[in-house]
Order: sequence, then C-alpha cells, then structure tokens
Amino acid sequence: MSMMRAKAPARDEKTLVALIAETIDTPIGRLVLLADGDGSLCAAEFEDCGHRLDRWLRRRFGPDGYVLVPGHVPAATAKAFSDYFAGKLVALDEIAVALSGTDFQNAVWQALRRVEPGKRLAYSALAAHIGKPKAIRAVGAANGANPLSIVVPCHRLVGAGGDLVRYGGGLERKRWLLDHEANAGSA
Repeated sequence: MSMMRAKAPARDEKTLVALIAETIDTPIGRLVLLADGDGSLCAAEFEDCGHRLDRWLRRRFGPDGYVLVPGHVPAATAKAFSDYFAGKLVALDEIAVALSGTDFQNAVWQALRRVEPGKRLAYSALAAHIGKPKAIRAVGAANGANPLSIVVPCHRLVGAGGDLVRYGGGLERKRWLLDHEANAGSA
C-alpha cells in the first residue's frame, strides 16, 4: 500500500497574507487601518499618505505577498480612535498592535507608546531612554518607518530645541495632534 504525502510547497511559492482594511474619518483626514487575522492593528496611515503605506506593505510582505480585504477592524479598535479624537487620549493605549520591525525599531516604537499624551520628547532623549544615546539619527529613521501613525505616537517627538520636525502625515497634522493632546489634557 503506498502512502500519499502532501506536496511540500516550492521554495518560491508565497503564502498570501490577508489584511483587513478599513478607512475611518478623523478630524485631520481619512485614516486607513490594517488589521491582521488575529485582529491586531498592524498599520494606520492617512489615506493621502498612501505611498508610505504601500512602501511598508512591500517591505513587510513583498510586492505580491499580501491582499487587502475590505472590512472592519475590531470594533474596539475603531472605537479607540473615535474616543481619542473625542478627547480620551489614553484610548489608543488599549489597541492590540502587531509591531513588525527590527529589534531596534520595535524598541523605539515601544518606548514611544510610553510617552504620555500631551508630552513632547526630543529624539536625543528617546535615544538615551532606550540605552542608545548616540543613535539619534537611527531613532529618527525608526520613527519614519513607523507604520502605526498616532497609535505609536511619533508625533510627540520634536527636535532638540523643541521645534516641530518631520512627520509622515505632514507638519500641520503633527501640530494639530499636539494641540489636541495639550487641550484635551487640560480640559
């Protein structure tokens, strides 16, 4: 009696990753949310900054390694964004996220998630906080590669003199987010 074996996939065959895609309205533009099969948020990017999202998807999954499935992210995730924009700033802390960067990027992003709403932190201070005081530019690069806009609050990073510098969603949005957090925190 012969036994049939399942054919092992060829090395060049790829497993397609399905990501749930939902676009929500915010006071500062439409935000595209991507969740994995477990419901964890893996990307959040402004719709008009789609090039950043496309670049992240290609880097993370390869040019043909993913499919975006229109649908709804977990209700708690969508509600957390609504609550954040309504002034409940800590709501985003409750979102389950799937960070997918290098060890260094993940360390930067996890440290950013601990920066309290309404606070600003210099790139150099964040570098020192993660134990890499000379890695200021690397912190900036990790910040720029952040796929979870607002959730990993890279808008809270400022230049050494407190100046607003670079934000993937644009400086106007960064200013709005910082003002929103300052005003909601004092209300």
